[in-house]
Amino acid sequence: MSSINTSTSTPSMASLLRNRFIQAIMAAGLFMQVGIWIRNFAILLFVVKQTNGNGLAVSLISVAEFAPIFIFSFIGGTFADRWRPKRTMIWCDLLSAVSIFLILMALLFSTWKVVFFATLVSAILSQFSQPSSMKLFKVHVPGEQMQAGMSLFQTMMAVFMIMGPVIGTFVYQKLGIHISMGIVGAAFLLSALALMLLPADQKEEKTANASPLIEDMKLGFQYVWKRKILITLGAGFLAAGLGLGFIHPLAIFIVTERLGLSENYLQWLFAANGAAMIIGGGVTMVLSNRIKPHILVMLGMGISAVGICIIGWSTNFWLTLFCEFAIGLFMPALQIGINTIILKNTEEAFVGRVNGILTPLFMGAMVITMSLAGVLKDQFSIIVMYQLSAVFFIVGILVMVPMFRLTRTEGEKLAES
Repeated sequence: MSSINTSTSTPSMASLLRNRFIQAIMAAGLFMQVGIWIRNFAILLFVVKQTNGNGLAVSLISVAEFAPIFIFSFIGGTFADRWRPKRTMIWCDLLSAVSIFLILMALLFSTWKVVFFATLVSAILSQFSQPSSMKLFKVHVPGEQMQAGMSLFQTMMAVFMIMGPVIGTFVYQKLGIHISMGIVGAAFLLSALALMLLPADQKEEKTANASPLIEDMKLGFQYVWKRKILITLGAGFLAAGLGLGFIHPLAIFIVTERLGLSENYLQWLFAANGAAMIIGGGVTMVLSNRIKPHILVMLGMGISAVGICIIGWSTNFWLTLFCEFAIGLFMPALQIGINTIILKNTEEAFVGRVNGILTPLFMGAMVITMSLAGVLKDQFSIIVMYQLSAVFFIVGILVMVPMFRLTRTEGEKLAES
């Protein structure tokens, strides 16, 4: 069995792009991102128009998007470990497309309120599809190319963070809700078609799926609990989620209260962050075989802590803009490092369940502090909220320091197993 140590020969980007799995997963991801962003903004703008900007109605869109992460993430991860991943992803995209077309028919002949189910159904299915894609990364991408492959995929996601809102808004405003939803359904179908180009699923012995579902779930928790590096990563996830939740809803107040500018300036902060993520993804991709994943995580957490701290104090637009750019520049390093650590330190049979445990941990922590952010901001100040967020990121760094040792020792154990 090959060692986990970095190879002395750095694989070229050309060889990565020739990987059949990378080609298929990037093509599917492209269609999927187009569908998701058009869906999200078409539904958002449509609901705002139908309800005259009713806050409850708009918030229900976020509920439909995030609630399935808590309810179905671990369940979906467990099934991803039991089912064949390629087949699972294709069926999820096909079912998403069918649900969109059914909702489109309901829009034509029934109530407009069914649009909420478009987000809900797709979000549920993604909890089965996403861990399957992680599992396939583990199977089809060589260890020395894994970080570069993650960087390539993350860069595409960063591009859509900038272009997605523009595309979604343009399509809805020009074509309306019905044609927009039709395009979304077609995009999901094209994603399923691209996934058919993936290498065939490996056939597994029937005894592999013989255990009951509850038993598989229990084994998933036991697996994470016994691996110190996953426990350490989970604790860091928890701290980062708590910290991010404190400031996630408050960006507008940085512009209006700290900078004394109009709300329109918020778009420039988002644009700087998104553009930096594209650059950061590309740089991480180039340097992927020179920097260890746990160092990427520490860099991402550290720069985020410093940037958030300065943004909270800053009253200068350009300084705030620079900090947003710096945070965006290192955010791909954080995300890519985390995914690489998970894949390199998790056996293939447990990838779905590990992903299903750690993802809700982060999202749950973030939602808890998001729900408190508005109240705490009124009680204290925007400065206090941003400093508190920075403190949680620092706590996350301190918690994950043992990864410098655990990444090597547990990786060696996994390679020997």
